[in-house]
Amino acid sequence: MKYGFDNEKYLKIQSEHIKERIAQFGDKLYMEFGGKLFDDHHASRVLPGFQPGSKLHMLMQLKNDAEIVMVISAEDLDRNKVRGDLGITYDKDVLRLRKEFMQRGFYVSSVVITHFNGQASAIAYRKHLERIGGINVYYHYLIEGYPHNVELIDSDEGFGRNDYVETTRPLVVVTAPGPGSGKMAVCLSQLYNENKRGVKAGYAKFETFPIWNIALKHPINVAYEAATADLNDVNMIDPFHLEAYGVTTVNYNRDIEIFPVLNAIFEGIYGESPYKSPTDMGVNMIGYCISDDEVCREASKQEIIRRYYRALCAMAEGKNNDDEVNKISLLMRQMKLTTADRRCTVAAKERQELEEVPCAAIELADGTIITAGTSALMGPSAALILNATKYLAGIGHDVKLIPQELIEPIQRMKTSFLHGNNPRLHTDEVLVALAVVSQHDINCRKALDSLPLLDGCQVHATAMLGEVDRKIFKKLGCDLSYDPVRK
Repeated sequence: MKYGFDNEKYLKIQSEHIKERIAQFGDKLYMEFGGKLFDDHHASRVLPGFQPGSKLHMLMQLKNDAEIVMVISAEDLDRNKVRGDLGITYDKDVLRLRKEFMQRGFYVSSVVITHFNGQASAIAYRKHLERIGGINVYYHYLIEGYPHNVELIDSDEGFGRNDYVETTRPLVVVTAPGPGSGKMAVCLSQLYNENKRGVKAGYAKFETFPIWNIALKHPINVAYEAATADLNDVNMIDPFHLEAYGVTTVNYNRDIEIFPVLNAIFEGIYGESPYKSPTDMGVNMIGYCISDDEVCREASKQEIIRRYYRALCAMAEGKNNDDEVNKISLLMRQMKLTTADRRCTVAAKERQELEEVPCAAIELADGTIITAGTSALMGPSAALILNATKYLAGIGHDVKLIPQELIEPIQRMKTSFLHGNNPRLHTDEVLVALAVVSQHDINCRKALDSLPLLDGCQVHATAMLGEVDRKIFKKLGCDLSYDPVRK
């Protein structure tokens, strides 16, 4: 994999900057953490070299002074929103994240259910959390005219109506399973209610994307828009920062819309706001750690195309409407991108045209393209992994790694005993067979040992893949896309 991001530099300067911000305020600091804390795979895809757990490593240095408040939207509960990278619903992810935090020694004090308007699913979820024990659960309500009706928001009928979240430590980290959960509103509500109780609290925002100090239409920032197309987020020039400093920076619409509210709350607490712009609120230093801009540009372009395919497949499965597809399509046109800019996509489709069966292709780190088609013995994903590992291990393409006499009993078991309709081997079955044969076959050992070299490679299939194949490619670190065509 080609790296374009200096992760060690990032850990150093980002943690230093957060400590400086904590020191800026007095009694308590509410820090909103956007994006993924544990496993920010989007960041690692568009910034090759970024480690998915980098933000957590920084936070570990502050854990003795920190507590964590988790936020989930009642609207996301109502629609069973799924975290796309992990395939689990947000309600389950809250519990997963809580467990992960606690196993690392963090104090998780509470869960806040936002956008509450009496939803039965939210009430049931609160009862479920309380039954588990040790979880304080609070409601924050929908506010009419939010975020523009500052007078109502900054009043006892607005933020004052929300449950006050009890906290005990100087740093309160507010996080959520995904974007649009209401993290910022929780922070602002707490500032209002802390002030009523005589506590001077501050606010800061840790948001990885958009990156404020690169161009508005840099592929990294456009990839963020593609990733949040379902939320209709829009990257914008920060007008407040431009007016205050004469410097062009990038933010996004929700932060810009909410800034007057934040300003009004700070003015009510301190008499004046410590921030002149949404950009001032942030502590993000990630833009200073890009070591190879061209590598990150190309990685981000590939991410945009993958997001387009993902949206198409979601629409084919009835999981979204055409708005998300149309938005990403527009972003692709703005970037002058087409699906033909994804080399593995072109290669997979070319092979399918020749063989008239579902095919797959992978672009390896050295730029080599490997393809595979559907056969009587295995599907294209399984065949692709074998073909790719043979190339990486220096094994001739004609060499059969797994003997047919081993494949046939597996097929018979799938159809005769497990009553399956598809006798072809999937990726997991092929890898298990490869591991078994590797005990006495040197070529299989070489092929197995080359699997880590698939990390960061680009893969495309000409038909929608099943869950098993998708998960295997994810575990191997491959960046996958596929056509919205059922097999």
